[in-house]
Amino acid sequence: MNDIIPDDELIARARAGDDRAFALLVERYESVVAATVIGMVGPGEDADDVGQETFIRFHRALHDFRGESSVKTYLVHIAMNLSLNALKRRRRSLLRFVHGEESVTEIPEHRPGPDDRLESRETRERVRRAVMQLPEHHRAVVVLRMFNGYSTREVAGILGVAEGTVMSRLSRAMKELQRTLS
Repeated sequence: MNDIIPDDELIARARAGDDRAFALLVERYESVVAATVIGMVGPGEDADDVGQETFIRFHRALHDFRGESSVKTYLVHIAMNLSLNALKRRRRSLLRFVHGEESVTEIPEHRPGPDDRLESRETRERVRRAVMQLPEHHRAVVVLRMFNGYSTREVAGILGVAEGTVMSRLSRAMKELQRTLS
């Protein structure tokens, strides 16, 4: 039912104070936001916090949303920026405790579901760990382009960089992933 109502109508209703309309937008896009955030910060409390903050910020900005990009792109842009901020906070926190050592992003345990097959679970875990080891600017491109399916142009817009920069970062990231996974 909620896919029948166009985003622009739901936004107009939400702007007018219709909480159910905003809830429908959250339902429609929560999986995209979650995929972006988990791809950047890994699963866990940080991801939950960033996901919630993404929708809080979106709600606060409803009256400023001009529709120049899709709601999906707008939310992914917010989620990506908040994820990068969370990673910076995590790094600063780790640096307070680890003096003189290089900071490494902690990779939380993966909690598999009952239907996971051992081999595919191990492969997903290896890929997730390899992606989490990439520098943030490379990881952002991989998450947006490869996991979320955005075009090079859309990734450039979300990250505020040139298309050539996206292609370069993606190429370097893929070489690094290939090296790490082989």
